Amino acid sequence: MPNARRLWRRALMVVLALVALQLGSLVAPAYACGCGAMVPQSGRQLSVKQETSAVRWDGRSEQIVMRLTVDGNAPRAAWIMPVPSRATVRLGDRRLFDELESLSAPVHRTRSYFWPQGGDWPFTNDRSVGDGAPRAGATPPVEVVGRERLGPFDVARLTATDPTALRDWLAHNGFQLPPALATELRPYVEQKWEYVAIRLAPEQPGQTLGGPLDPLSLTFASDRLVYPMRLSRLAKTPQTLNLYVLADHRMRTASTIGGAPPDTLFAGTIAHPLGALGELTGRDKPVYLTALTQFFGTPSQITGDHELDRAGDDTPFQRAWYTNELLMVGGVPAWLLAVGGMLLVLAVAVAVTVIIRTRLRRRPVARSGWGAPS
Repeated sequence: MPNARRLWRRALMVVLALVALQLGSLVAPAYACGCGAMVPQSGRQLSVKQETSAVRWDGRSEQIVMRLTVDGNAPRAAWIMPVPSRATVRLGDRRLFDELESLSAPVHRTRSYFWPQGGDWPFTNDRSVGDGAPRAGATPPVEVVGRERLGPFDVARLTATDPTALRDWLAHNGFQLPPALATELRPYVEQKWEYVAIRLAPEQPGQTLGGPLDPLSLTFASDRLVYPMRLSRLAKTPQTLNLYVLADHRMRTASTIGGAPPDTLFAGTIAHPLGALGELTGRDKPVYLTALTQFFGTPSQITGDHELDRAGDDTPFQRAWYTNELLMVGGVPAWLLAVGGMLLVLAVAVAVTVIIRTRLRRRPVARSGWGAPS
């Protein structure tokens, strides 16, 4: 009996250990999101529920405005983004993404069909609805080129010649990043990119990070349109990239970089940019908006950064949601009028035929008088 109890205890301990391991894997934080690396305070959890970015490129400089929506129990978190040249950082306008979402929203259209379907009389009364100049290497391994407070963000702009030194500097200053980040940062260090490191914290003491954060705007010199994605290889959960590209022409990604083929949600010229969009692009000339979305089911397969170039043409595109409606004429289903009309024509034809045949039967037949006496 004691041996049986010991066996049951051991089995129970094994089961509990496996359950704890599975729970630990489920709550493991995602160390990356979109174009940067995100890490919560040690022992806390933080997930990025949504990331949306707007990118403005004029052939010489690039501006990225990002909005993160986060969820978790972390009072602090760190986020780092590599940039190809010295970046200017400021708070973005909250209105920008509402305007872009409105501009790129699907249009509603109605499609008429002739014959009744399952949702129409005489079947039922329901209707169906059918188908957003690299600077030279600095002498010290890590150089702080600027540090400032922007709302709830503590922003540090850095250069680095050694990824390990960069990781150590960030850890020393409260940015606790995973060791694997050093490996992923090495290509950026070799290309002499710079970094924007940001410490996220709620404005009120004692609060945890949650909901939509204030947008951040980063501007830097670049003769090519690039969207940093390499650090997303560290993400533990699938990632979705929502990207609004503002340029002189329709833009496309040069490759899938390990994700699903991007879908175009909108493409078209905005003739008179207004509001926050006008402030971003300038109101003096039109801008071409390309809205893309891409899904990364296995982030570890991401091969590098997104590079975008001009599409083959500027053909506009906009999604449409269709409402299927039965074709009506004067409030009467067209099919009913057509069938009724055909039946009426058929009835008239039958009636005319009957009348003609009846008259032919009643007409007297003229008899010949041949052989009769005169």
